[in-house]
Amino acid sequence: MLDTIVKYQQQIEQALKDKKYGISPKELYEPIEYIMSLGGKRMRPVFVFVGCDMFNGNVTDAIHPAIAIELFHNFTLVHDDIMDKAPLRRNQKTVHEKWNENIAILSGDTLMVKAYQELCKCNTSILPQLLDIFNDTAIKVCEGQQLDMNFESLSKVTIPQYLKMIELKTAVLLGGSLKIGALIAGADETNSQALYEFGKHIGIAFQLQDDILDVYANTEKFGKQKGGDIVANKKTYLLLKAMEMAESNRHLKEELHQWINAPQFSANEKVEAVTGIYNFLNIKELAQKEMKKQYEKALTYLNNIPVNETKKQNLIALADSLMVREV
Repeated sequence: MLDTIVKYQQQIEQALKDKKYGISPKELYEPIEYIMSLGGKRMRPVFVFVGCDMFNGNVTDAIHPAIAIELFHNFTLVHDDIMDKAPLRRNQKTVHEKWNENIAILSGDTLMVKAYQELCKCNTSILPQLLDIFNDTAIKVCEGQQLDMNFESLSKVTIPQYLKMIELKTAVLLGGSLKIGALIAGADETNSQALYEFGKHIGIAFQLQDDILDVYANTEKFGKQKGGDIVANKKTYLLLKAMEMAESNRHLKEELHQWINAPQFSANEKVEAVTGIYNFLNIKELAQKEMKKQYEKALTYLNNIPVNETKKQNLIALADSLMVREV
């Protein structure tokens, strides 16, 4: 299956390389060329192909919707980077840093329109269905981003609220990609929705693993600053679970809140202290338990889809390849 994934990635990369976004004004189109050239695994469009293949569809029919998904994903990255004031994306300057915020906003808007142009190149007989799932997914991603921003100023966020946020912001795009592929192949609503649910729960598990990796990863292999979420007081599953469990331990609760509210601190010292609280409360194990629960929930949806067992195993192998990273 992984050979097939590499083949799909190469097809998508070539299609993106061949795509002409526009020439003038260059301030509008150069940033689009730039963000689309930064690479990435292209897993969301790959999921469109895999969803199509799952129901014996011709993946050639899925190329335009797959590219639409990738264009939409990059639109969200451009705008998210502005909102997060992020200086880097894939170790390169973000669009708003390389140009400016106004250019980044307009280029992002154009990317979104280009995504619709690409989607509309598919078979017109299924275009209404694809537009429905694409629109629904796009709105949910925006809802998730807004919730994530809301959480920054809320003193109390529950774990169910957090899981809902990552479902919307991250996971529905994986589910939507699989469902679009399934619909292209002629799958019925029941089976394509089951595949959507599989992708959604895999996406939640994937984000939970990101939360864990931020604190516990081998940083050389993972390539991220260790404990960046802790330094930023980001309301991840780990922090929320620690706050919930520290309620019954006055000393831990006070120590955790001191670090969260400290106006000045050593980043390394804060990461070490908060990680120590996590270790005392077994937060890593609890987060892994929730991650496994979401993964197993995904499998229950996949098990109910009446397709070739080998194709199911191939999809599981793909999901596992996303999940297997160093902790």
